[in-house]
Amino acid sequence: MSMGKHLLDEEEKEGLLIETITTRSELDEFEQQNIEDAMQWIAGRSFKTETVFTEQFVKKLHKKMYGHVWKWAGKFRKSNKNIGVDKWQIPVALKGLLDDTLYWIENSTFSHDEIAIRFKHRLVAIHCFPNGNGRHSRLFADLIIEKIFNKPVFTWGTEGLIHAGKTRSNYIIAIKEADKGNYFPLLAFARS
Repeated sequence: MSMGKHLLDEEEKEGLLIETITTRSELDEFEQQNIEDAMQWIAGRSFKTETVFTEQFVKKLHKKMYGHVWKWAGKFRKSNKNIGVDKWQIPVALKGLLDDTLYWIENSTFSHDEIAIRFKHRLVAIHCFPNGNGRHSRLFADLIIEKIFNKPVFTWGTEGLIHAGKTRSNYIIAIKEADKGNYFPLLAFARS
């Protein structure tokens, strides 16, 4: 059975706002529509650095991306996963990341691309939400690079990263390198 026809189990359906969704492909479609709404919301606004780098804004962006699909959109996860920090450490880890990023911006610690990519990498590693963390962190990096630094958004390999394939495997390899402190492959991937 292909990934798209995969029926969602009860755990995967928990928190869904649209009861008619039964397969992974239907879920992907509804999520993508909601994400496109969030992208339109971003496109029509300007953002202040001091507003963007807050816990409130991190949650707000996630809710904009998934609020029409999931009840828990914009709310930190309440259970531990096999990735991410302990659920109780999410606010502290996020505050550290937000403060670090403001410092990087104020002190030009890294290039604009590297600030956005380092932010994205650490945000997804914290894994604030039950689901959608990868897409949330990529859209957040795009928001940073476009709205804070006035540069073109990242291309992220130009293909979708949700489903298995060469682009996704290159992305995972780049993430694993960033986990070791080598951000160059992820920087290159983001602009590929």
